[in-house]
Amino acid sequence: MAVQAGHRALLQGVYRLVGASSGCRTHVCSGTGWLSSLPGTRHYSSDPKEDLLVRHLEGEDSGIVVVGINRPKAKNAISKNLVNMMLEAVEDIRKNNKVRSVIICSLVPGIFCAGADLKERAKMQQSEVGPFVSKARALITELGNLPVPTIAAIDGAALGGGLEMALACDIRITSNTAKLGLVETKLAIIPGAGGTQRLPRAIGVSLAKELIFAARVVDGAEACRLGLANHSVEQNKVGDAAYLRALELAREINPQGPIAVRMAKLAINQGIEVDLLTGLAIEEACYAQVIPTKDRLEGLAAFREKRRPQFQGE
Repeated sequence: MAVQAGHRALLQGVYRLVGASSGCRTHVCSGTGWLSSLPGTRHYSSDPKEDLLVRHLEGEDSGIVVVGINRPKAKNAISKNLVNMMLEAVEDIRKNNKVRSVIICSLVPGIFCAGADLKERAKMQQSEVGPFVSKARALITELGNLPVPTIAAIDGAALGGGLEMALACDIRITSNTAKLGLVETKLAIIPGAGGTQRLPRAIGVSLAKELIFAARVVDGAEACRLGLANHSVEQNKVGDAAYLRALELAREINPQGPIAVRMAKLAINQGIEVDLLTGLAIEEACYAQVIPTKDRLEGLAAFREKRRPQFQGE
């Protein structure tokens, strides 16, 4: 039940609660050194209010948001409470124009997300299952629709709905020891939160069929080779190697023009679903959105003056 003393001391006094009126409260943490500086041996609270921890980085990392899943006893399985908390966190991020990138990670060593919480599912009435799956699917869709870059840092197993969550992110980074797979056919069901659609778009139709039909699980290195992950890194003793690589990538994105990055994501996401001619029209429309911005003028001025631009998202 108790959080390790060092962990509690690190986090004490930096939380604020958002959305308290909704009855579903997401912890938000500010400050630095939150994830990678946690002790190697960690114990976690079983309080459902701490199923999800959201941290807004500060200083030079301002604009990076880290969303940490924290359900150790359930292997970060997707429960009703976690879905509600993540929906609230995603909505808060969507409304915040200061956010420049999001990292989805786990605070539990060796696991990213084991998929649906089957223990909770077994207690549901049959009439409850459909609405819950629909809400989980809506969460993953909303995650995919966030206007800023999203990075899944997969330091452990991402199975079923856990992999579907990662597939909704723009970029996936794995440790070499991570395990990834859409394993639903083992339970005589199919991926129900976008896996049958996003996996083929990520790695191609034939390979996606093979992995889904066989319920195959691949390690991080193989996931990278297949195109399922952008990068695979060697795991470290703490167990957060993928997170650290994701943070490096977020820091590469952070200095770029935030409106430009959002428009680039929109142009890519919408353009990839249509023919080339329509896609070029989408690109033109998105380009038109950046022309009148102050950031574009700042970029030109910084180039002329040979200095680093100071973009404000305006």
